[in-house]
Amino acid sequence: MTGGVEIKLKSGKTVSAELVILSIGVRPNGQLAKDAGLKINARGGIVVNDHMITSDPAIYAVGDVVEVEDFISKEQTMIPLAGPANKQGRIAADNIAGLNAVYTGTQGSSIAKVFDLTVASTGENEKALVKRGLVKGTDYESIIITQNNHASYYPGAVPMTLKLLFSKDGKKIFGAQIVGKDGVDKRIDVIGVATRLGAGVAQLKELEFAYAPPYSSAKDPVNMLGFVAENVMNGLVKIAPWNIAETDEDVVLLDVREDAELLAFSIPNAKHIPLGQVRGRLDELDKSKHIVVFCAIGVRAYNAARILNQHGFANVSVYPGGARFYQSTHYEEVNPMPYTKNEPVHDSGHAETANIPVAAMRIDCSGMQCPGPIMKVFETMKEMKDGQVMEVSASDPGFARDIVAWSRRTGNTLLSNERRGNDYVALVKKGTGAVVTQQIPQSPAGDGKTIIVFSGDLDRVLASFIIANGAAAMGRPVTMFFTFWGLNVLRKGSKVKVQKSFIESMFGGMMPRGTGKLKLSKLNMGGMGTAMMKMVMKQKNVDSLETLIAKAMKAGVKIVACTMSMDIMGIKEEELIPGVELGGVGAYLGDAEESNVHLFI
Repeated sequence: MTGGVEIKLKSGKTVSAELVILSIGVRPNGQLAKDAGLKINARGGIVVNDHMITSDPAIYAVGDVVEVEDFISKEQTMIPLAGPANKQGRIAADNIAGLNAVYTGTQGSSIAKVFDLTVASTGENEKALVKRGLVKGTDYESIIITQNNHASYYPGAVPMTLKLLFSKDGKKIFGAQIVGKDGVDKRIDVIGVATRLGAGVAQLKELEFAYAPPYSSAKDPVNMLGFVAENVMNGLVKIAPWNIAETDEDVVLLDVREDAELLAFSIPNAKHIPLGQVRGRLDELDKSKHIVVFCAIGVRAYNAARILNQHGFANVSVYPGGARFYQSTHYEEVNPMPYTKNEPVHDSGHAETANIPVAAMRIDCSGMQCPGPIMKVFETMKEMKDGQVMEVSASDPGFARDIVAWSRRTGNTLLSNERRGNDYVALVKKGTGAVVTQQIPQSPAGDGKTIIVFSGDLDRVLASFIIANGAAAMGRPVTMFFTFWGLNVLRKGSKVKVQKSFIESMFGGMMPRGTGKLKLSKLNMGGMGTAMMKMVMKQKNVDSLETLIAKAMKAGVKIVACTMSMDIMGIKEEELIPGVELGGVGAYLGDAEESNVHLFI
């Protein structure tokens, strides 16, 4: 990797990165205490009581070097923070002077600035709870929400992600973590104080904040944590784990965002039904499946989940933090591909910008939460003429990434994409042909691969999946479109009870059901050739077709069943294996337009 770092893990796996941060923690320097014969713990920390007195009553110890009681768990631990150290110093001084001062434990409230972001924590994190043996759903619950630092209609609003950990009954707050650009310190301090004073989640929703649009919202993000936590405790909503797509292969991901939002980012293998259409398309969803609902930040997903619950869908969850949070935990590998610079370049290295057209339209999306900026761009661009330029500014950090993907997928030209102060500003030209004046990290357009699987022969299907897995391993997006006889590959091996007409039942009975029934296109010899082929594949350590399909799905290969062919051949959605998307020729052609290899097998 040019200019990067490769890390070899203990498992043998190699990970490429541009930046590696080694965090090894701190170890107390308790050698003096050890030499003095004082009691120390296994980590070398000095053991003290709640008056900061060591095992020698004439010696006091404070600061990072001492063992303290965790305020949440009441277990002994070591937390090196300046705030607690200073308080311990005052307590030790009071006791030396004859007063009776007691240290009640360290809560671990901390904050750090990481580039443009602020990261803060108070109390225990989820790893600490799990280490203590607590079980999610039994001993504790966790929620993740995305909120703006102040009213979205006031300029400069930026999002923050908040996570709250609390007891199953909501009476105890275990901890919280927040990440954002502004307003993080205020919220973590409020939650820290509430935790210190023994408040539960019910008190969070009752807290009254000083409100004006530049400083907060009428419902502060901390209030929102209380509201969402209350909904969870009352059984109105279930929150899915952030890695549900990787841990539950049968889960159905339901994306309820609008069509325009998918132009910026789409969730792999998700079924798309905009929120306004959910009630009218309930028959497209399986009530026996676990359905996880996505939107941009979680609000529309909650509404969709309630609709599904009220129509008899019992196993429905909401993805925490929405697609925004999903993107922060699921990274798309991209290759930085600089555009060709056709303008003169000054000695400073900056391209001459005199030839960039003047913006015919300027829109300010500052304060808009996702998907607001992209939706506004989409709506405004429809009213513009080809060749006109739009300047759009947004405070949402995700906009800088979204506008790149949106421009590429809609055939518009991104002229520039930069940060100005706290805003992200992009120049977009309607149509193509303009020159981009800066380097924008982006996947090369048209690097996808599409495969139409028409055949239901074992050897041809094997070749299809071998090619698909190879392309996916190279980081290329792959779409496999199964039509006519190829649909049999996607059928479940066991019979599924579904309502069919007489003709449909006849078709289904005559066609092979699943991969185990497929035959070779040549030299089948009544099934002997197929059996010998499978035996040789096993001897040569070649993956079976079933394994190749599973690997393809895991690698993100989009497997689409042609709905028109399904109707003709009498194949129902319930008969297909999990993970298959339904689509028509339009969906295939959309992917084909972004691909440079097209195969018909």
